[in-house]
Amino acid sequence: MTDLEQHHVPTFDTLLAQVPSGDRKRVVVAMSGGVDSSVVAAITAAQGHDVIGITLQLYDHGSATGRPGSCCAGQDIHDARRVAERIGVPHYVLDYEDRFREAVIESFASSYLSGETPIPCVNCNQSIKFKDLLETAQDLDADVLATGHYIALREGRNGNQLHRAHDLSRDQSYFLFATTQAQLQRLWFPLGDLPKDAVRSLAAKLDLPVAAKPDSQDICFVPSGNYAQTIEKLHPGASQPGQIVHIDGRVLGEHPGIINFTVGQRRGLGVAAGEPLFVVRIHAETRHVVVGPRDALTTAAVHLRDVNWLGDAPLSDVLSATPSFPVHARVRSTQDPTPAALRYDTTGRVVVDLLEQLSGVSRGQACVFYDGIGAGARVLGGGWIDSTVPTLAEAETAGASAAA
Repeated sequence: MTDLEQHHVPTFDTLLAQVPSGDRKRVVVAMSGGVDSSVVAAITAAQGHDVIGITLQLYDHGSATGRPGSCCAGQDIHDARRVAERIGVPHYVLDYEDRFREAVIESFASSYLSGETPIPCVNCNQSIKFKDLLETAQDLDADVLATGHYIALREGRNGNQLHRAHDLSRDQSYFLFATTQAQLQRLWFPLGDLPKDAVRSLAAKLDLPVAAKPDSQDICFVPSGNYAQTIEKLHPGASQPGQIVHIDGRVLGEHPGIINFTVGQRRGLGVAAGEPLFVVRIHAETRHVVVGPRDALTTAAVHLRDVNWLGDAPLSDVLSATPSFPVHARVRSTQDPTPAALRYDTTGRVVVDLLEQLSGVSRGQACVFYDGIGAGARVLGGGWIDSTVPTLAEAETAGASAAA
């Protein structure tokens, strides 16, 4: 039994038959040089669409050549070109390095310097792929932009909707919450109903040169995994020392810079207190790293900024009809959606009440809303976490006083 048959997903021949002959389109495929976008390009080309492959050079001016796990640099550009040649479609490389540095890398560094834990992949999708690249696709008179993201697109009563992927272990809906309604009408996600091993099987069947290529790492421009080192390189002197403060107000020691810490971190604190301590808050203004016991990490609610709503009715109409709207929320990519409720606070900010207390929620992360929890659950939108409400009142009070 093949991988495709085992997972009861469409075979390659079935995928080809899904497009009526009168529905051929011009499709720009964002080719990162990985297996997923390569299969998307091969499928759409085999279906008879007029395919144009575009690879964005985002960083390093090619210095990433030969490094495994990279994305949109060096070897990846070469791999995308080889795939395009293999399937017989035109391929272009666009230099987006300056734009990527400004919109993604600098934003990443600034977020860390403000005490947040950023998600650059969301910024890349929001600012580069689904904005700049989509505009390029329109300039080429393309009908749609197709990518290798694992997320499903479904037709709804008000246009296309986003839904969680068939393969939940690969579901990328958390990273695409900022996609707008207008953008959804010009996007394709052909892999939303396929498991990863089926995609690799398709790549092997098509004899694509990247069929066995490893997946890219989460943050492509931090090859060593050392975020602080990357930020220090961008902003020399960014690592200013400060104090490590317990939530009860005690000063426990000093640290070399807030960019070395994230909320929920336990190791590497450099202090001994006779109990396990975790980073609870990071206050950039005072350079205080606030620590406390595990219980101090639990969060009751989050306040959001820059909310993107993808529901059928405007969010203002939804929340005017009910004081609290039930959803399932994810506050990190590795967490399953959990019961929550949306509401406005007295200032008009969107608040997400977490009905199941979560631990280690950090400013700068995304909170994404769904109408359910499993494969196929609809993405209702999301926003950036601007502040959190601790479950323990004493943690909130002490943390605020420590920052004073």
